[in-house]
Amino acid sequence: MGLFDRVSRLVRANLNAAVSSAEDPEKILDQAILDMQEDLVQMRQAVASAIASKKRAEQQYERAQSDANTWTQRAQLALQKGDENLAREALTRKKSHAETAMALKAQLEQQTASVDTLKRNLIALESKISEAKTKKDMLKARASAAKANEKLQQTIGNMSTSSSMGAFERMEEKILQMEASSQAAAELAGADLESQFAALESGSDVDDELAAMKAQLAGGSVGQSALPSADEPKADVPVDSAVDAELEALKQELDNL
Repeated sequence: MGLFDRVSRLVRANLNAAVSSAEDPEKILDQAILDMQEDLVQMRQAVASAIASKKRAEQQYERAQSDANTWTQRAQLALQKGDENLAREALTRKKSHAETAMALKAQLEQQTASVDTLKRNLIALESKISEAKTKKDMLKARASAAKANEKLQQTIGNMSTSSSMGAFERMEEKILQMEASSQAAAELAGADLESQFAALESGSDVDDELAAMKAQLAGGSVGQSALPSADEPKADVPVDSAVDAELEALKQELDNL
């Protein structure tokens, strides 16, 4: 393949691509209808011209036929008058006009067929133009709808990636985080309050139990000192020291909890 062919194909490809991208369906359809209407005008002119030619051929044929009949009558008149030469001349003229009439008749038949064909083509073109106009309106409506839909999709696409939509998404995420933090804080506050009350309740029980134990120990020591047994041996460690030792052990146990 030569360089010229390659360059020519490249240029034609680029031109076709440029034309295709620049084509507006609505404008192309309007221009197509205008072109068809121009063709219709030319077709009507051609039909009118053909009909005029047919009319002239009809007139010429009728005139030639009439002249042939006239010369026939004259030939008959000349024979009636006994002038054969004049009758022969009249018949010669009659023959010439008759031949002309025959030629005009053949031409007229051809022109009639041509006019009929042109008329059928004209009717077909008018029908196509009418159909094309209806189809053009439908196609233009579809093109407008397609453009509107494409613009809408582009708008939606731009909105999904725009900063405004991004801001909405960020603020929504931030609000969700704030709500989660608020809920967590509330749960922690409730848990801390519960633990404080539990500590107070448990501390009160221990204090009550400690007081009761102290009272019991105090009562027991008083009874023992008031009613000593004769047979009970004397202890080496005083009773108060034993109580203090037990209390100290209890405190250490409580501290280890």
